[in-house]
Amino acid sequence: MHRLLAAALTAALAAGLAVAAALGIVSMLNATPEQPNTPLVTYETAQRER
Repeated sequence: MHRLLAAALTAALAAGLAVAAALGIVSMLNATPEQPNTPLVTYETAQRER
């Protein structure tokens, strides 16, 4: 009986850890990162002289 209880507790703990990890990953994917609004590539444009 002791082994059965230990196995059940281990399975419940593993399931709870898996659910917590899944929820953590989903919340990290939904988070919007703070990024500067600057383009990575810029092209120089020729200025017209007036």
